[in-house]
Amino acid sequence: MHVPLNTPEKEAACSEYIQALIQCHERGLMTRLTGGCNDQKQALTMCLRQERIDRTTRNREKSKLLNAKKQQAWDSLDE
Repeated sequence: MHVPLNTPEKEAACSEYIQALIQCHERGLMTRLTGGCNDQKQALTMCLRQERIDRTTRNREKSKLLNAKKQQAWDSLDE
């Protein structure tokens, strides 16, 4: 089960994989039950994983910059 896929970030990053999985699911219940959509689901999972890794990397870098600014402000107050 995936997180909600209708957020703008996920739609932009993995839209082709989302559409492929939706189209596969529309083929019917037997396709899903027999594993016919497993390749599309795996591709979507890998895309979402990479999107999450990229997002956490960006957040980590942003946090480092903010912490450096905060430390610089504290150092200037100490002087």
